[in-house]
Amino acid sequence: MTATYIGLGSNVGDRFANLFDALGLLINGSMLKTVSSVYRTEPQGYEQQPDFLNCVVEAVTDMEPIDLLKDLKNIERLMGREATFRNGPRLIDLDILLYGDRVIDTSELIVPHPRLQERAFMLVPLCEIAPEIVHPVLHKTIRELLWDLKDVGVVEKWGKITLGL
Repeated sequence: MTATYIGLGSNVGDRFANLFDALGLLINGSMLKTVSSVYRTEPQGYEQQPDFLNCVVEAVTDMEPIDLLKDLKNIERLMGREATFRNGPRLIDLDILLYGDRVIDTSELIVPHPRLQERAFMLVPLCEIAPEIVHPVLHKTIRELLWDLKDVGVVEKWGKITLGL
């Protein structure tokens, strides 16, 4: 079993319910251990869209990373995510941020997430649940990466999803 950290985000429809529903579907393929608080964050890239709600979960899985990615993409499709443009509005977005201490760089999957160290909407909730995890490429803790970040963009802690974990 490998510890993995998955980022969740939504800015279309009932954002909180979207995160909750995605977490419910994630339980089927892995064992969720921890869910961060939910944070309201400003959109990045394309700014003419609603704010996002984001959180990060720690799960343990025996799935290979590529199979986990396929599972996450399937959850997005099941929930009704439609393809838009890069950084556009999303009903649900599920990203593998870290998969144990593995480094993966293929045409289908890059882990650690290639922009993790640049994105407060991933680092803030990740730091809440795993501040001492070390980024396997940059060799810094999540807390250090967050400390180094100049532009935070996280507006507020918005709430907490309780799944009885």
